[in-house]
Amino acid sequence: MPSASSLTDRLRRLAPEAIAFGIIGAGNTLLYMAITYVALPIGAVKASVLATVITTTLAYLANRYWTYRNHERTALRREYILFFGFNLVGMVIQSGSIAIGKYGFGLTEEHDEIAFLAVTVLGIGIATVFRFWAYRTFVFLKPPVDGHEGAITEMDATAGLAELSAVEVPGSAAHLDLEPELDAR
Repeated sequence: MPSASSLTDRLRRLAPEAIAFGIIGAGNTLLYMAITYVALPIGAVKASVLATVITTTLAYLANRYWTYRNHERTALRREYILFFGFNLVGMVIQSGSIAIGKYGFGLTEEHDEIAFLAVTVLGIGIATVFRFWAYRTFVFLKPPVDGHEGAITEMDATAGLAELSAVEVPGSAAHLDLEPELDAR
């Protein structure tokens, strides 16, 4: 069980990322609404898709070069595809919460505006926590600790993610399996 001081230290290190992530998210939410509003004459769905593509691209760039600027850089295409994919999952979470409110609890747009807003805020909150976790875990890899991460990221992406998330203990099976591959280079 982690001590209170180690938890405090971890939260202190996580806070700058969470604040930057929140600022980018709030700004992109406002920009999304503005783009959607301005583009409504081309159709609501087209306006939404346009706003999503623009704000997702801007969010990727802002998170890559501000929030996660100290994290390992991998291929732009890999990062952007994962980023966009996790944003789509977040959108499903948000829309799913509204669908649960409407179809599961019988809320109506005409009579339950406040309840819809509450469900929307709940969905946004859950999706935001999911995105923050997914970006930190899969999109923007953690900075190198012992120098072996460069070799790991050149391997299969799934194996690299598994290796980066595993705690290496010198002399353990995972540590011994990686040493011959690193020595071969």
